[in-house]
Amino acid sequence: MNFKKEIARRRTFGIISHPDAGKTTLTEKLLLFGGAIQEAGAVKNNKIKKTATSDFMEIERQRGISVATSVLAFIYKDKKINILDTPGHKDFAEDTFRTLTAVDSVIVVIDVAKGVEEQTEKLVEVCRMRKIPMIVFINKMDREGKDAFDLLDEVEQKLGLSVTPLSFPIGMGYDFKGIYNIYEKNINLFSGNSKKNIEETIAFDDLSNPELEKIIGNKAAETLRENLELITGVYPPFNKQEYLDGAQQPVFFGSALNNFGVRELLDCFIEIAPTPRDKMAEERLVKADEKQMTGFVFKIHANMDPKHRDRLAFVKIVSGTFERNKPYLHVRHNKNLKFSSPNAFFAEKKEIVDISFPGDIVGLHDTGHFKIGDTLTEGEVLHYKGIPSFSPEHFRYINNADPMKAKQLYKGIDQLMDEGVAQLFTLELNGRKVIGTVGALQYEVIQYRLEHEYGAKCTYENFPVYKACWVEPKDPKSVEFQEFKRVKQKFLAIDKRGQLVFLADSQFSLQMTQQKYPNVTLHFTSEFS
Repeated sequence: MNFKKEIARRRTFGIISHPDAGKTTLTEKLLLFGGAIQEAGAVKNNKIKKTATSDFMEIERQRGISVATSVLAFIYKDKKINILDTPGHKDFAEDTFRTLTAVDSVIVVIDVAKGVEEQTEKLVEVCRMRKIPMIVFINKMDREGKDAFDLLDEVEQKLGLSVTPLSFPIGMGYDFKGIYNIYEKNINLFSGNSKKNIEETIAFDDLSNPELEKIIGNKAAETLRENLELITGVYPPFNKQEYLDGAQQPVFFGSALNNFGVRELLDCFIEIAPTPRDKMAEERLVKADEKQMTGFVFKIHANMDPKHRDRLAFVKIVSGTFERNKPYLHVRHNKNLKFSSPNAFFAEKKEIVDISFPGDIVGLHDTGHFKIGDTLTEGEVLHYKGIPSFSPEHFRYINNADPMKAKQLYKGIDQLMDEGVAQLFTLELNGRKVIGTVGALQYEVIQYRLEHEYGAKCTYENFPVYKACWVEPKDPKSVEFQEFKRVKQKFLAIDKRGQLVFLADSQFSLQMTQQKYPNVTLHFTSEFS
């Protein structure tokens, strides 16, 4: 099959939502349709020992939440689909933000009872900024929840989206009868016990047909006709180009746990979702169908197999083909590297691939060469931007709890920071190490992984910091900057990339510093130029 056809076959997308909206369950059901798994694991809590296919870290299994992005691939109707399942928990938002740099489109999952929640707002804002095409899936229709029209309004107002329903529920909760698929013009009936089987659909393009009453009952038929008339009057017709430009968002209703409405979502998705998109590098726009390979590292995962200390760098292929055993330029190190066993993914199952195309995610075994944001090319010097570190919100000193294991502790911290789990700051004054995270739960994850993956133990001490700011002086030799360094010595640290960071202890101190040193710019993300 030729190169352009391979690109046209690919769909790479992320699934985002607030915790518990049913994102991991939806991922599983998509895999079920793709024939990638035979039976879905119930993704709830510790009582159910069978866990979701996409949650493969021990701590995820224990807590029933996703803390790292997993990559899953399968073939459906001759399309190669790459799903990036992201953590919903806000403490792991940074991993999700980075993952959004590697997807071509997104499915946003919303819980019918809870509606739009805070975490969803933040993630959708990132997608809107990047004009990523979005499809909205309103989940858990078999439970009591908000009225469908109220939800559509809420999605428009809170998320700033312009929606158009492509399916619509017939009833809800106890009265849930099924879904009318506006896109395909058919009815999908819900029998309530379809956890494993996939329901048959009834083609139904003429809603005035009295057969409708026989299928769903008089009252439901009347309500459905009224609702669909209202939809036609209120919402614009679906426009594929507007969806691809990020200006219109189709909405589907369903129940992922009961496998309901998922096929409609998937069938429409593979038809309308974008093929791998062009990507802007600092130097130029890179088109997906260019012959030369380019790709970037958006995630690093240590110890995917605890028996072997392997780190995997996840690389999104942007253009060209990535071939096994072919040398590629690691731009930051300016040196050529060869990869004898590049991996493709299916959750924790990996297989070696000889060739990968734009849109694909490749896992490269890494002995410490890679950092998040690194670019690989066939010789051209390119830098893909958009993978910043954000200013952490929690700060703690990290102490070694077992002096015999100092080496393991430093190696563990070093590798976990490369993964982007948290950020490490070394105080200039006394060399003490401070870990900054977006959420407090990450400290538990770090402690757990240091002990179970590196055999090292650590304790934490509170360190009162309001914000970490990356320092950029107008003139590093100026008297003002030297004075800033002398006065603020106690609050200065170096991050892992050697950049100077100011750890402000309060909002007041931050404002005063900005006023007193106007030629020293303070940034809240590590990426500035």
